[in-house]
Amino acid sequence: MKSYNLLLGLTVAASAHSALAAEPAPVSDINQQAVYATSNTPDVTTLQRMLTSRNRALNDMQQQIDELQTEVGELRGLSEEQAHTIDQILQRQRELYQEIERRLAASPTNAVPTLPEPQNNANYSSDLSENEAYDHAVNLVLKEKLYDQAIQEFSVFNNKFPNSSYSANAHYWLGQLLFNKGDLTRAAAEFTIVMNNYSDSSKRSDAMLKLGMVSQKQGEISKAKTIYNQLLKEYPNSSASRLAKTRLASL
Repeated sequence: MKSYNLLLGLTVAASAHSALAAEPAPVSDINQQAVYATSNTPDVTTLQRMLTSRNRALNDMQQQIDELQTEVGELRGLSEEQAHTIDQILQRQRELYQEIERRLAASPTNAVPTLPEPQNNANYSSDLSENEAYDHAVNLVLKEKLYDQAIQEFSVFNNKFPNSSYSANAHYWLGQLLFNKGDLTRAAAEFTIVMNNYSDSSKRSDAMLKLGMVSQKQGEISKAKTIYNQLLKEYPNSSASRLAKTRLASL
C-alpha cells in the first residue's frame, strides 16, 4: 500500500512537471524593444550632420543679411547725394526767378521779363538733315544772335518736320522769339501748340506760363487767371508754377 501511494505521488509530480514545461512563463524580449527604440532615435552621426547643415544655412542667411545691409547703406548714401544736388538746383532756380521778379518790380515800364531760353535738349533723330536743320536754327539764336532769321528757320523746320522729336522745343523756341519781338498773337499760337499737342514735353508748363503772360499783356485778365490756375493745378511743383503764383497774386 505504501508502495502504491509512493508511485501515485511520483506520477502526479511528473505530470505537474510536464505541464509546467509545456506552458513556460512569458518573458519580455528586451533586445527586441531595444532594437525598436534604436530604430526611432537618430544616431550621433545623423544628429551631427543635421546640426552642421543647420549651421551652414544660418551662416548663409547671415551673409545675405550683411550684403543687403551694405547695399541699403550704399543706396541711402546715393539718395542723399542726389537729394543734395536737387536742392542745389532748386535753390539756383529760386534765386533766378527771384531776380527776374525783382527786375520786373523795379522796371519803370513794368516790362515782362523773358524766361531762360530752352536748351538744345531734344532727343536726336536718326535723320541727319533734320538734326542739322534744328541745330542751325538753335545756333542762330545762341551763337549768332540773328533772331529774325531764327524765326524764319524755326518756321521752316516746323513745316518740314511736323513729327520731329524736336517739335515741342522748336515750337517753344519760335514762340519765345515771337514773344520777345512783341508779336504776341503768333507767339500765343506757338505756345498753344506746345500746350495742346505735347503733354509729355518738359516745355509744356513754360508754354502755359507764357500763354498767361501773353493774355496779361493783352489785357485779358480773366483768361490769364484761368491759365495760371490751370498751371498751378497741373504742375504745382514746377518753377513755372511759382512764377504763375506770383503773377496771379498781383492780378
